Amino acid sequence: MADRKELFSRFHEIAVSPKKQMEKYKEQGKKIVLCVPGYTPDEIIHSMGMVPMGTWGADIQLKEAKRYFPAFICSILQSVLELGITGEYEGACAIVIPHLCDSLRSIGQNWKVAVPSIPFIQMNYPQNRKIEAGKRFTKAGYQRVIADLENASGLAFSDEELAKSNEIYNEHNAVMREFAELAETRSMSAQERNDVFKSAYFMLKEEHTELVRELNEVLKAEPEDTSHKIRIVTSGILADSPALLKILDDNNMKIVADDVLHESRQYRTDVKPAETALDGLVNKFSEMDHCSLLYNRHKNHVDYVVDLVKEHHASGLLMIMTKFCDPEEFDYVFIKKLCEEQGISMISVEVDRQMVHYEQAATIIESWKEMMM
Repeated sequence: MADRKELFSRFHEIAVSPKKQMEKYKEQGKKIVLCVPGYTPDEIIHSMGMVPMGTWGADIQLKEAKRYFPAFICSILQSVLELGITGEYEGACAIVIPHLCDSLRSIGQNWKVAVPSIPFIQMNYPQNRKIEAGKRFTKAGYQRVIADLENASGLAFSDEELAKSNEIYNEHNAVMREFAELAETRSMSAQERNDVFKSAYFMLKEEHTELVRELNEVLKAEPEDTSHKIRIVTSGILADSPALLKILDDNNMKIVADDVLHESRQYRTDVKPAETALDGLVNKFSEMDHCSLLYNRHKNHVDYVVDLVKEHHASGLLMIMTKFCDPEEFDYVFIKKLCEEQGISMISVEVDRQMVHYEQAATIIESWKEMMM
């Protein structure tokens, strides 16, 4: 069995080289389908023998994408379009884009014009996903995605194969939840923790499951971390910034739990048995919750985040706000108010895919550290 240093090194290498992973699968004769955040029916893609590859953009300077987007659009999506235009995704057979916010609704039409070589597949989700009409709408959306994937790839969909993929994804959810629990009590840097989550987007889930399971066994054999680090919870869309993560490590802060879309939000809900495997996937989406992108008139995402801080005995909550992300900004107001009412220390830092310097974030976090000590 590999030791922790070797395992974390493997996760890091995969996390920072998605293009290399893409080429590896193409050499194996597999077709790649790009999956734009936050939620796409990856299980369907997987069941058809293709590789669903997460597409969260990159920290790059935006040039070509500015021809299609105004400056006040989410930089994650702008960078996705930039990478598409500059040919970084060439060789993919399709891109699936869910319509869960205003920015996501606009990128698809721009993609069709700017990157015609990679077919755009639209995934429409209902706002009221829990009612029967909402479930029918979701199923119709999945059926349309299936038809578009069959046209783009030449491969056929099978409900029996989807049932197998659902189980593979459930198993992956379980090992990722276990990893998140172990990360709370074992010695681990913020960057190492991030690499495990990020690498999942660039691997077939069964492969990533085995690698994480091996890491979990190594972590279980280690003693609990007894260093006196400041326990924090993170929340937001994306926390994939080496500079920001280094600031947390430099200030002796430990992420004991997260409510990050790119991280733990992906693994909360499993597919349960249903009449068909596709119905099970529909039910999964209807049961998903506690996310700024998923409509809930009661705003229970707010209570969920605050409860997460209390359950993990954290000293504070770090809101990592993706610039110009309206859904997160709407929830932020209520989260801030509830934290103030319950005496929970909370700060927010704004991040952007084009950010180079994090001096302001460093100053805010350093000051926050002094307040919590």
